Amino acid sequence: MKRRMHLNLFIQSRGHHEASWRHPAASPMALTDIAYYRDVARRAEAGLFDSLFLADTLALGDMTGASASNWLEPITTLAALAGATSKIGLIATASTTYTEPFNLARQFASLDHVSGGRIGWNIVTSWLAAAAGNFGGAAPVSHADRYARAEEFMTVVKGLWDSWADDAVVDDRAGGRYTRPDRIRPIGHAGAYYSVAGPLNMPRCPQGRPVFVQAGSSETGRDFAARHAEAVFTAQMEKATAQAFHADLKARVVAAGRPADQALILPGLSPLIAGTEAEARRLARELNDLTDPEVGRRRLSGRFGGHDFSHLPLDRPLAPEDFPDPGTVEAARSRTEVIVGLVRREKPTLRQLLAYLAGARGHFTFAGTPDQVADLMEDWFAEGAADGFNLMPPLLPTMLDVFVAEVIPLLQRRGLFRTAYEGDTLRERYGLARPADGFPAPARP
Repeated sequence: MKRRMHLNLFIQSRGHHEASWRHPAASPMALTDIAYYRDVARRAEAGLFDSLFLADTLALGDMTGASASNWLEPITTLAALAGATSKIGLIATASTTYTEPFNLARQFASLDHVSGGRIGWNIVTSWLAAAAGNFGGAAPVSHADRYARAEEFMTVVKGLWDSWADDAVVDDRAGGRYTRPDRIRPIGHAGAYYSVAGPLNMPRCPQGRPVFVQAGSSETGRDFAARHAEAVFTAQMEKATAQAFHADLKARVVAAGRPADQALILPGLSPLIAGTEAEARRLARELNDLTDPEVGRRRLSGRFGGHDFSHLPLDRPLAPEDFPDPGTVEAARSRTEVIVGLVRREKPTLRQLLAYLAGARGHFTFAGTPDQVADLMEDWFAEGAADGFNLMPPLLPTMLDVFVAEVIPLLQRRGLFRTAYEGDTLRERYGLARPADGFPAPARP
């Protein structure tokens, strides 16, 4: 079968451009109105997207006066979207740093049952310094400790999701037997961070486990992804670095004993699309003119764990020495590596860097025609830079509608994207195997 591209829609604010919430082409709905998310989800499903994704932040931050960066809690929101859609996969972010494994396993198993097997979990190790204060800690958890906790967290939740055999429920009304107790087992986990008896208090979910999604690109994050992730969201600013990341992660997946095709790599892509390249670039300037550089400066500080950039002038070319060493950053280390790499290559001014990051926070941005966007996607897909894309429309729903109407038909005509949904679960959409429950085959009667 011909290899086909996977598409995930990343829903954030009224679009991924920092100033999208101010633009007249963005949705007028409140970011707390579930009708907004239902509407966007249905548009993506009409476009045959594999999945949609909701991010999360565990603290309010200090930019709410000039930035629309808060919205509904994602796990709750997925429950509403499961009832508003029937085919598209639904992915929510949840933290291994500030969540108990048993609660998370119950929530995602319930969602998978509710949605008929369409749920994915975006695994994050929360880096935001302000989040620590909301969970009883005076200081954020270190990068190394976050990943050590996450590793044990994965052991626990996998055990809980596998604590019921697929055939544990018999629901025999006449015989008076609801389950096979011998097909349900405790997990008896006692580790450095968690002590969980189990089993989970609900039957195994339709996919066995939710699809595991991850977005860390640091060395530690890549090793974690190689062991666990089935889809990887990544920020890459050029095709060459995307190719290197794709090759490196696939090699790590194989070294971890998994088939390479069981970990899909989906770089972020934020396209501004118009009938002409000049019109697309005009729209990009229009959005950038709505940004506040000081909001961008504070957001940059948050990426670097609170580092003070206030002394840097807006119009002097930057150098890597203007930034902390990414290896010392306890926050979003992989994104800091991307930013410092861009500064090293292109030597932008701070104003130029903030304008670039305003487009999609370090993901690949592009302004052009539908044909140019389709050409770019085909090139990255064919040349080993991507298995598909994490689409991040700069304006919602406007740029999603243009993408569905103008770009997807081009990809379909080139044989690169589906023309109809096949299968029922997110695992089937992504071409992923369903994990075995680990129980021995039942004895024959």
